[in-house]
Amino acid sequence: MRGARLHHRLGLEGLPGDGGVSGIELPPGLQESEKLPTPIFTPSTKAEEGHDETVSFDQAAEIVGDRDLMARLRDVSIELYSFAADHARERGVILADTKFEFGLDDDGQLVVGDEVLTPDSSRFWPADDYEPGRGQRSYDKQYVRDWASSTGWDKSPPAPEVPEGVAARTRALYVEAYEKITGEPFSAWLERTA
Repeated sequence: MRGARLHHRLGLEGLPGDGGVSGIELPPGLQESEKLPTPIFTPSTKAEEGHDETVSFDQAAEIVGDRDLMARLRDVSIELYSFAADHARERGVILADTKFEFGLDDDGQLVVGDEVLTPDSSRFWPADDYEPGRGQRSYDKQYVRDWASSTGWDKSPPAPEVPEGVAARTRALYVEAYEKITGEPFSAWLERTA
């Protein structure tokens, strides 16, 4: 199991045709980007090519080989997400969804691996501009994806070179999200970690 994506709001890709995701039935009539009644856990596996492939909880438990561990992953994911989403929302940012990757260490302890709650693993939307029924302005990598789509690139290697202006705007969005969520200037983090 590579990771588990947790959805609190529908992503920009909208709803699957059957009104569900990862074996979870969603309420009828949801609009694009509309808030779900409660966070849902949508496990996924790494595809050979392209995006991760979502699987049901039962499929994930079979892959992992331990239903209790899968339930623990679900519960921990929802708890982490809920904490982060509440924190972000208090600061004017919606954590639309995120992905956590877990593993077990040598002692069998559950650990989080890879990045956590970054603009590359999450979707962040400005709360003051949020409106269900349409795509949302975002503080995440969607800006680069939208630019890449506008070039006509068919997602086959090689990818087009990202212009400096697109890279600079993406950085500015990431910095804005950081500063809103943490309540400190990005320069303070740079100084602290240099």
